[in-house]
Amino acid sequence: MIVITGGAGMIGSALVQCLNELGEDNILIVDHLTTSEKWKNLVALRYVDYLDRESFIAKLELNDLGDIDTIFHLGACSATTENDVNYLMENNYRYTLRIAQWVEKNPSCRFIYASSAATYGDGERGYIDDESLLEQLRPLNMYGYSKHLFDLKAKREGWLKSIVGLKFFNVYGPNENHKGSMRSVMNKSFNDVYVDGKISLFKSHRDDYGDGEQLRDFVYVKDVVAMMLWFRNNRSLGGIYNIGTGQARSWNDVARAMFAAVNKVEKIDYVPMPELLQGKYQYYTCADLTKLKSSGCDVPARSLEDAMVDYYQNYLIPEKYLGDE
Repeated sequence: MIVITGGAGMIGSALVQCLNELGEDNILIVDHLTTSEKWKNLVALRYVDYLDRESFIAKLELNDLGDIDTIFHLGACSATTENDVNYLMENNYRYTLRIAQWVEKNPSCRFIYASSAATYGDGERGYIDDESLLEQLRPLNMYGYSKHLFDLKAKREGWLKSIVGLKFFNVYGPNENHKGSMRSVMNKSFNDVYVDGKISLFKSHRDDYGDGEQLRDFVYVKDVVAMMLWFRNNRSLGGIYNIGTGQARSWNDVARAMFAAVNKVEKIDYVPMPELLQGKYQYYTCADLTKLKSSGCDVPARSLEDAMVDYYQNYLIPEKYLGDE
């Protein structure tokens, strides 16, 4: 059996959909749906069972789930504005720790977990996925710190020899409608672009970046999933790896790609950045993929422009979810 925590989320459901395409449906989805709309991401997918996150961890620690081939641990609170430190410690750090401690006793199970590019902080120390540099990183928010804490723990315990932590950069794509304020700009601004023909971007608050010229490594969710499955198939590998495109693109590039995907003339307005974000905002992120490529992973990443066409024309415009194609 394959376990996917956060299986109803964007990356998790995209992973299920890809596994289904490969003929695999012996999948246990773990999530915490409550009143969210995440359940809609599951409707077109095939899997054997669903468990709430608390039921799953209890059954796992009692060895009450049978043989598990792989655990993809994607479930976490990913809100960069979450300020309940106790919640993030329990939900992001300690929950991951409990799964890892079970895997340590059950080494035949492949464990692949989501770290985050947020662990890199402002990027002044670079975006190099070298475990020897982990102690030098300084995350800018509690979400990034909660992820960083487990990376450090895994290093100290020697687990990174056999488990894989993936530092996702800016992931976007189908099945993110439920994420509210944490949706990508590509999703949040879809109606503005498609219906109103305009988009708002944050002004820059640094002299070395123009308005809309802040840079990000934007990676399409379908490519993320392909890279994750590559690590499942290459079970001898362990360690922390960046998952991105290796190219930094500006928000202006994003806007242009969005307008082009719906055949609209671009119109961009620049608005002040909220004070809450100004001290925690990353002006530049770009995945260093040297380690990923040297591992043998040759999964290609779509260009921003090609991905936007697929996202808008095959999902957002027809209002479809992954698996509905």
